[in-house]
Amino acid sequence: MNRRQAAVAELETLIGRPFGDPALLEQALTHASVGEGAVKVAHNEQLEFLGDRVLNLLAAEALMRRHGEAREGELSRMVAALVNYQTCARVARRIGLPAAMRLSASASKIGARDNDSILGDAAEALIGAIYQDAGLDAAREFFARFWDEEIERLDAPRVKDSKTALQEWAQGRGLPLPAYRIVGREGPDHAPDFTVEVAIEGFAPVSARGRSKQEAEKSAARLMLQQRESGL
Repeated sequence: MNRRQAAVAELETLIGRPFGDPALLEQALTHASVGEGAVKVAHNEQLEFLGDRVLNLLAAEALMRRHGEAREGELSRMVAALVNYQTCARVARRIGLPAAMRLSASASKIGARDNDSILGDAAEALIGAIYQDAGLDAAREFFARFWDEEIERLDAPRVKDSKTALQEWAQGRGLPLPAYRIVGREGPDHAPDFTVEVAIEGFAPVSARGRSKQEAEKSAARLMLQQRESGL
């Protein structure tokens, strides 16, 4: 069993049920780049289309139960926050989708496995596959398990993102925007560890690590802010 096969098996265990049609799971995990050659393969675009519709329904159901007094506009805003590609990408990373995905060599080389849009589409495709394989109740159970943290995030007091806070700090002092770059990557494909450096003109660069590029960027921004506020 290779690393990707192990990641797929781990994902299926995490889902909590084996697929009746394993080909559906494989299709959900297959990016369109795989079918760019002479041999066409079933990729996940149609399942992503279906999963997007299922996800919107499940998000609306969950929010109406939780916020029964909310007005339509507020519910629409919250649904949009639960189904956007950034949210879906966070879920994708939590369940190990990056390592389980099937990508062309060229797509992998340019970082598609860590691309929020591609990961978000794959998460929706997975919901579509679960729906087709086992029905709405199975998709609803999957959503309840892995979107609960995102629903809690909606209800939590809003805290400014560290990257946004650092950008505002720089702009308030007439400085160019912070610049981020990856300076290191370690660990296996299914559990990478990134080191990202953030630089602001006139100050020493700061680096930090994270389980994803985005997490490392936020950690670096947070550390940079702490140093600036302490006068280091």
